[in-house]
Amino acid sequence: MKLPNILQDWRADWYYFFRHSFPKILVVLLVAFVLIRTLRAVTRRLERLSQRQDLPVPIHPHRALQLRTLASVVYSVGVVIVLFLAAMQILPLVGINMGPLLASAGIAGLAIGFGAQTLVKDVINGFFILLEDQYHLGDVVRISGIAGTVEEMTLRRTVLRGDDGALHSVPNSTITVVSNLTRDWAQVQLHVATAYGENSDRVIGLLQEVAAELRRDPGYSEQIVAEPQVPGIERVSGGETDYLLLVKTRPGAQYAVSRELRRRIKDRFEQDHIQAAPARMFVVEGDAGGKHEIK
Repeated sequence: MKLPNILQDWRADWYYFFRHSFPKILVVLLVAFVLIRTLRAVTRRLERLSQRQDLPVPIHPHRALQLRTLASVVYSVGVVIVLFLAAMQILPLVGINMGPLLASAGIAGLAIGFGAQTLVKDVINGFFILLEDQYHLGDVVRISGIAGTVEEMTLRRTVLRGDDGALHSVPNSTITVVSNLTRDWAQVQLHVATAYGENSDRVIGLLQEVAAELRRDPGYSEQIVAEPQVPGIERVSGGETDYLLLVKTRPGAQYAVSRELRRRIKDRFEQDHIQAAPARMFVVEGDAGGKHEIK
């Protein structure tokens, strides 16, 4: 029985497709798969290299973070490029004419471009953040009014984990000022308040002794990178005097050092009978919203 012409044409088209186009599509998909797997292997190699401690010349922690950040961005950008090129090779093989498509894409691109200006800014700003080495994965930063640990970086956004566990996604275009809290060194700025009548020289001497003892402590000596300083009186208000204590630490160690300093200062003040600042209580009145300080 002879098939209708239309069925014969379909059969001829399918036969031609499976004989000529389908193998080419498989080759393109196979090459794309191999490239993505290779890219993933290279980036994982970089990540493992940044974590190794047994190298003849150990990688500086700063460079290790930079390698991990670079690996993450290279993989995400590389996958997008490979998939785009694969699509450009496959579409003509399934009968889609790329000429009119590219022409219409150019016109649509102008329209989309006006609406995607923020996305373009995200990518450009993200590129310069990486190029200028402003922060890495694992750094504690403050950007766009949000402070947290950098958990993910792409050319479009930066993901921060806040102290309360919240995950913040910040578009790179909104980042104008970056405060990196873990680059090179961190500083503890401790304000110690005592009663107004306490002898200032005595209080300053006690603070210097406590800070010096902490730096000599084997458990903290590696975390403190410079001699602690007590510049003097920071503020005098009412019945109290506020003293400033400065301690430079390794990045991320400032929190443990500040807590230990507070504990030792409290114990030392109790031992030497240094009177603390008068306690203050704040009372908030109902709907009026007024706040009164009672000493």
